[in-house]
Amino acid sequence: MDGVRSWAGFVADNLDGVLERSLEHLTLVAGVMVAATLFSVVLGIVLMDRPVARQAALGAAGVLLTIPSLALFAVFIPLVGIGNRPAQIALFLYAILPILRNTVTGLGSVDEAVVESARGMGMGPLQQLLRVRVPLAWPVVMAGVRVSTQLVTGIAAIAVLVGGGGLGAYIQRGLTSLGNPFSIERVWTGTVFIILLALVLDLVLGLIGRRTTSPGIR
Repeated sequence: MDGVRSWAGFVADNLDGVLERSLEHLTLVAGVMVAATLFSVVLGIVLMDRPVARQAALGAAGVLLTIPSLALFAVFIPLVGIGNRPAQIALFLYAILPILRNTVTGLGSVDEAVVESARGMGMGPLQQLLRVRVPLAWPVVMAGVRVSTQLVTGIAAIAVLVGGGGLGAYIQRGLTSLGNPFSIERVWTGTVFIILLALVLDLVLGLIGRRTTSPGIR
């Protein structure tokens, strides 16, 4: 209980800094997720009828996800320098697989009879895609976006190690000053607020998914 009170006091005394770091973390994650979602959904649509290329892309995205995060972050430092840029590139690569996999799965699960009916109504290929396939696949796509967002929010904590911002700064400073006053409180501050941010983002994406899904398939 004393530990909880000490942590709460630390947060209260440093609330402005915590909120600033939280905003940095949110900005980093949001920018990456917008780019990764657009890229992965478009790529999934392009690969929809290309099974060999689709499997190759999924395999490549899966390999990227197995690379240790700090190593992947560091790879881009010689190319773009330190700061948020290498973190953004690495997080973008990590974000691709869940969204791409769910996009191709969702598009592939659309009943061909429904597509055939749309074709019979005179819809062209683009109309079939935008008015039938994508809307029906959208809940599956959004599930991938939510998973990817949780993944990126957590991994973004180590952006500080390559000169980036975010809540990872509290964790880093706490770990490098263990034994000193408020070191544990700093670690807990970074950890707890990353979890809270992830939960809030998941809630927001859940609401967006519900609002953008046709009432007939909710």
